[in-house]
Amino acid sequence: MIVLYQILMLTIFMSGYSAIPKNVPQLTVAIVNEDTQSGASFVENLEKQLPFNIITDDSLEEAKVGLEDRNIHMVIHIPADFTKNLSAQDAHAQLDYLINESNPTTVTSMMKTVSTEITAGLQAQVQSQSFEGVLNSMQVPADQSKQIVEATMGKVSSNLVMTNPQPAGMQNQMAPMFITMALYVGAMIYSMQSVGGLRSLQHQMGKWKAFFSLRMVNLLISLIAPLIAIGIYYMVQGYGMETFMKLWLLHSVQLFVCIEFTSIFIMLLGQGGMLLNLPILLSQTIANGTTLPPEMMPGYFKFMSHITPMFYSTHLDYNILFGGGKSFDYGIGLALVGLAAFAINIVIHHFKSARQPDAVKETVQQSVMV
Repeated sequence: MIVLYQILMLTIFMSGYSAIPKNVPQLTVAIVNEDTQSGASFVENLEKQLPFNIITDDSLEEAKVGLEDRNIHMVIHIPADFTKNLSAQDAHAQLDYLINESNPTTVTSMMKTVSTEITAGLQAQVQSQSFEGVLNSMQVPADQSKQIVEATMGKVSSNLVMTNPQPAGMQNQMAPMFITMALYVGAMIYSMQSVGGLRSLQHQMGKWKAFFSLRMVNLLISLIAPLIAIGIYYMVQGYGMETFMKLWLLHSVQLFVCIEFTSIFIMLLGQGGMLLNLPILLSQTIANGTTLPPEMMPGYFKFMSHITPMFYSTHLDYNILFGGGKSFDYGIGLALVGLAAFAINIVIHHFKSARQPDAVKETVQQSVMV
């Protein structure tokens, strides 16, 4: 197990985190140009300079919707009066940068850095052009030349608009991952114990009565257990009662889905199923989307994000705690994973149970003879 864990953890983590910065070009930036004078040339220069997937056809409202849904990772807005203010003597040209903070910190920090670099580069370009004009005009008095240089220093400014802001503290940024993972690990350990209990009781209670009785127990546990995780988080960072109830409902569903999902491999292989549950758990530390957005994930992790519960749960947490779009889509995804896992467990239980009675009878007979 020591050797296996090293192989699994290092292989999964090394391959997953190799996406930074290799897959940065997969992120999407929308440029909304409303400047009819020189905005088009500015957009063309940005498309050449920025190492991202650039969208230029969206309106500002469409880009905001994409930003809310996390399909777009930053919106650069060039106002209609940008060129006019850039050329006016006493005016300041301003670029608007819209960033959704309800995202992995990798994305938000990267986009903040990019916005600073764009503004600084444009500022340097304006200053360079102004200096060149002054130097070419040898007859310009020194005082006037100084005024021109000083006027260009703050000519371009940035307006950083952060949507769905997070409360201060890294514990809030990581809360969706921490809560979801704590419940997932608990479900994984519980499934090993509960399936063992199912196999010992199904011949006393009946094959299907035992199966569905266990599901009722799972449902009851799923309603109660998340109160611990949510309560601890509320002790650190409180929210209103409405948010508390939403988190409770979400993680009750998530825990039930996780129990069904992790039970698949235990139902199929017994305790040996933990050898499959372990790499799937490690894979979801990357595939859950709190470290890397889906666009940056290598193919394996992107696939895992669609068929495992943690991705949907963490993004619903983002939406409940901070804000964001596509809650319905994430909810449907989580429900489908749970329904699929439940159906697979029924099939496994049916075929596994068919072979159990003879073995059990033989064990009972041997016990009686002893």
